[in-house]
Amino acid sequence: MTPSLFSNNSSIDPSEKQRPPGKTKIMDALRLLLVDKEFVSITTVEIARTAGVTEALIYKYFQDKRDLLHQVLAEYLGVMIARAETDVRGIKGALHQLRKLIWSHVNMYADNRVFARILLLEVRNYPDYFSSDAYQMVKHYTNFLLALIEKGVEEGSIRSDIPATAIRQVILGAIEHACLPGIIFNYPIQTDELSDQLCESIFNGIAALTSS
Repeated sequence: MTPSLFSNNSSIDPSEKQRPPGKTKIMDALRLLLVDKEFVSITTVEIARTAGVTEALIYKYFQDKRDLLHQVLAEYLGVMIARAETDVRGIKGALHQLRKLIWSHVNMYADNRVFARILLLEVRNYPDYFSSDAYQMVKHYTNFLLALIEKGVEEGSIRSDIPATAIRQVILGAIEHACLPGIIFNYPIQTDELSDQLCESIFNGIAALTSS
């Protein structure tokens, strides 16, 4: 049985329960291969052999190898979105919600390196990604983040003189650049420490306080 690559026993997309077993085996096989190999070096023959299915079955469920990658990514994103929306529920105040969202985002990269490498290193240089379901889910997530920022502006806890979209880009860019070295070189990402540093820098700015 293929081991789960999701940490903390996170549930996968509920639609998996209705998914054909062969399709699940193929998606799990690609995840497993991506632990040690780059996507470009993985062949459909390897995927089929790892999954214990015929190579033809891959093309029954997926247009090609990259479509398979996008569907695997979409499944990870489903977990990420569900977790993020659950994490901020019940937390009062937009800044507190943003702090929790940043922690959740960093933790997802720290705990799910296959997901992180797919999203940050494997898909963005290919035009097909931007017409995939996975990209639509990324847009859903970034819109969720934007709504939290706009809520903070309405509350008066976030500056209104900086566009909310610009703040969103700063947050997403900071998370990615802070996590990227650990993802590329496969060293531990300290979620609590890194998310605290990011929140301190983003929320309070980088200008030194001057004594009056």
